[in-house]
Amino acid sequence: MENLLADAETRLLWRYFAELSRIPRGSRAEAAAAAWVAGQGRALGCEVEQDAVGNVLIRKPASPGREGRPGVALQAHVDMVCEQNEGTNHDFTRDPIRLVRDGDMLRASGTTLGADNGIGVCAALAALACGGLKHGPLEVLVTIDEETGLTGAGAIRPGWMKARYLLNLDSEAEGILTIGCAGGVDSIATRALDLGPAPAGARPYRLKVSGLRGGHSGIDINAGRGDAIRILAQVLDGLGPEFEFRLAALKGGNKRNAIPREASAQLYLDPAREAEFRAAAARQEAHWRAALGAFEPRLAITVEPGQPGPVLSPADARALVRFLLIAPHGVEAMSPDLPGLVQTSVNLGVVDTADGVATVNLLTRSSIEASKAALARRIDAACAAAGFGHALAGGYPGWKPEPGSGLVRLMNEVHTAVAGRPMAVQAIHAGLECGLIGEKYPDMEMVSIGPDMWDVHTPDEHVSIPSVAGFWKLLVAVLEAV
Repeated sequence: MENLLADAETRLLWRYFAELSRIPRGSRAEAAAAAWVAGQGRALGCEVEQDAVGNVLIRKPASPGREGRPGVALQAHVDMVCEQNEGTNHDFTRDPIRLVRDGDMLRASGTTLGADNGIGVCAALAALACGGLKHGPLEVLVTIDEETGLTGAGAIRPGWMKARYLLNLDSEAEGILTIGCAGGVDSIATRALDLGPAPAGARPYRLKVSGLRGGHSGIDINAGRGDAIRILAQVLDGLGPEFEFRLAALKGGNKRNAIPREASAQLYLDPAREAEFRAAAARQEAHWRAALGAFEPRLAITVEPGQPGPVLSPADARALVRFLLIAPHGVEAMSPDLPGLVQTSVNLGVVDTADGVATVNLLTRSSIEASKAALARRIDAACAAAGFGHALAGGYPGWKPEPGSGLVRLMNEVHTAVAGRPMAVQAIHAGLECGLIGEKYPDMEMVSIGPDMWDVHTPDEHVSIPSVAGFWKLLVAVLEAV
């Protein structure tokens, strides 16, 4: 980080990011990081409030002579998705993120980086700390638990903020102005399992799908990437009749908003057929490598020694595998109005058979509320057909684009002055907190900006260092122009 801290323009931002990266802040375990944010605000002499769920609001008075300017709120979330490569020795509850500079990119060593949305948090703090910045009334809102449920944004009370404009700092492409997003809802499918003893003479094995790229379940859902859970279900369905193995456990994915990179099944098999089974798994790997091609060049299907344990009844095993085959995953509809924008999708994100219950989590997204509800009903029908219970949770609204707003015009004017061109204006197929905030503050104009970053929600997450400088330059110019 030393060479990043030497950059005069972004030194404050990177200093804050280095400090924040030392604090564990997985979703629903980010209290220490939120307290750190509040402490930074107090250290700067700002007014600081923290609400009952842990959101932090920092207020800084206007620069002299700018008291009559419209207020601006800078908004970001402090939690991060915690993903790591298998074999990486990292404990997200206590270990700092190990930052690695790779040319013009910043990465982490074997884990998610937390640039989503740590860069936004630290840019907001840097704006508060920047002595030469001339601005109107300034607020910084840092929310908790964005990644697993938008809990913080959902709990914000009306009237808490006073700003006229809100700049959400949670976008992932420099020079692009986001003005709308999809809403979403979680589907949780469950089935109680009938467990029994392993068959005599059989040996436990672990069938594993790994090496997939994963990615953000909204941004990357149309990128052609494989879903490890779906692939594993198809492999199990294809090999089951031939090898007559008994399924003991199934686990895949970690976050309902991340495309699963890995999935595995514990099963019992006649050891006399191990060589045949390994050969069949190798053929499955070749098939899926050919099917997904350049989308998933590192895909692997392997057979390893398994762990002993009870097995599922044949009926439960069949129901689970078949449900994973019929449950929807991927793009359901593209936008008829905005070329290239996914309108409706679903991510088959997590499966687990712990504690005698099969649990499957799916996340439905859509910019059309009726389409979101219709897809949730389809999932309900699939659950009923497979003998699963179904519950909805965590629903949140979309954010309606307002391309003619005064803030959109201002952002384009400032970006043209700073970068020599207007911003590309878009809506995204992902959840942003603007939808929930907009429900409480219907008269507040909002946009979202950010630097270039890629592969968020995966251990390959990386952010462009030069684009962070461009993002910061735009943020400063906008605050001075309002």
